[in-house]
Parts: sequence; C-alpha cells; structure tokens
Amino acid sequence: MQGPASNDVTMDAAQIAAAAVRQVSHIATLPEVTMGIIELVEDPKSSAQDLNRLIGNDPALSARILKVVNSAFYGLPRQIGSINRAISLLGLNAVKNIAIAASLAKLFRGGALSDRFDAKDLWTHSIAVAAAGKVLAKEARMSSGDEAFLAGLIHDIGVMVELQSDRVKLTQVFSNMQYGAEGEPMIDFRLAERAAFGADHCHFGEALCDAWKFPRSLALVCGHHHDPASLPHDQRQLAWVIFIAERLAAANGGFTSDLYPREIPEEALESARLTGAQLASCAAQIAESLDEAQGLLAG
Repeated sequence: MQGPASNDVTMDAAQIAAAAVRQVSHIATLPEVTMGIIELVEDPKSSAQDLNRLIGNDPALSARILKVVNSAFYGLPRQIGSINRAISLLGLNAVKNIAIAASLAKLFRGGALSDRFDAKDLWTHSIAVAAAGKVLAKEARMSSGDEAFLAGLIHDIGVMVELQSDRVKLTQVFSNMQYGAEGEPMIDFRLAERAAFGADHCHFGEALCDAWKFPRSLALVCGHHHDPASLPHDQRQLAWVIFIAERLAAANGGFTSDLYPREIPEEALESARLTGAQLASCAAQIAESLDEAQGLLAG
C-alpha cells in the first residue's frame, strides 16, 4: 500500500485534518450551549452561578445531566434535584464533562458504510471504551474518572470526521484493510487511512477537539491513543489508559478495525500506573460499568 504523498506536494496531516473539520458542519458544531459551557468553565473568572444559569436555558440538557448525576456512575447517597446542587457536589469540571457526553450521542450518525463499518458500532465501541476508561482510572487512582470516561467517548471521533467529509475515501480505507479469520485487523488501520486521506483518525480527532476548544488533555488522547509513548512523560497516563481500555472493551464488540496489535505491552501498564493484577480486576468490573453507561448514553 502506498503512503501519502510527501509534504512538499500536499498538505501535511495536521493541515488536512484541520481543513476537513472546517468543511464538516454536521459534526464540527457541538450544540451552542455545550460550546458555551466549555468556554465558561475554561474561564477562570466564571462561577458556579454562571454555569447554572447557562445550563438552565436548555431544559433537555438539564434533564440529561441530572439523569447522569443520579446514576450509579456517581453513586451519590441521595437524589440530586437541581443543576446548582450537582455543581456544588461534583464541581464545574465534572458537570462540563457530563454536558459534553450528553451532547455526543447524536453526532454518531451516518448509518452503515460497508459490512465492516456502521456508525452505531463506533458509538457502541466508544461507550465500552468510556466504561473501561472509568474503571481503569479509578483503579489507577487518577483524579478524574469522568475525564477518562469522556476521553473514551471521543477517542475515535476522528473516524466520524472522515465519514462526514468523504464517504468514498472511507469506503476505500475498509476495502484496503485485511482481516484474519476471527475478524481481527492484519494491518494498521492508520496506514490505510493515510493512503486514502493523507491523514488518519487520530489527526482528524485532535483537529476536531481543537475546533471544539476542548482541554488539551482530551485532544492529546484523540491524537495519540495509538502511540501514547510519543507524548511527553507527564502527559501519557490518560492516553495509555484509553489504549488499554480499547483492548479490554474489544470483547464487547463494536468497531475494532483499528486495534492492531491487540496486545497490552508492559510499558502501557507502567505508564498508566497499573499492575497485571489490577488489570484483571478491572476486566471483571467493566461489564457492570458498561451496563450503566449504555443505559445513560443509548440513543
């Protein structure tokens, strides 16, 4: 398979990805209130009252946030009846991440492209990785399980940018893929993407996060969940957690064409600050966590 043309002939991968994101209005635009929430939380001068007022302008989003807050995901001792109370208990950042998650499901549309890809399968996979990421983050004693959950939800969203920007090229990607008897990929999906698009879903996902003004930590997960070792040491843990989560989630079906290879190297466990015993424990917990996540995010 031929690689993309050299950079002196065509745009580099980052430029290609940024250009695609600018052209794809269907997926490149989060709901206005969600964008407002991201900007507000990133503003050091904003307050809990500002966030409560903004979310209150969208009753459907308010209801979805309260559903998540009152779910087993957070395990709070009593029902929370107001956004203001949710903010005071969980903090601005957690409520921001819940709002983003509540806005994402409708972006994973587009139907079946071939017998190897359906957008619904990508959403199923994303929910499974989010659930696994939450469990792994807790086991690794990371400060924000909901950030790992959100990172899992969006890690492969670059594939949706590809689908919305050029279905013909994405069809070609799957035509060029090679699969084993069990349906596992035999070549790196990113090579097939680069041959067709000049960039891969990691480039597209990172560009979309930048367009959405997401925190850099989430953009780096989208851009480097296949190669966390390429990141600076202090920025690798979350990307390695999602790398591991993808492989644990593979047993639950959904989109797995980019899981090559499937093994979890020792470096991944060390950087994620997990042991083999903890990994086994997480695998046992993921089924329950996945049930919770699917109930929250289905549709």
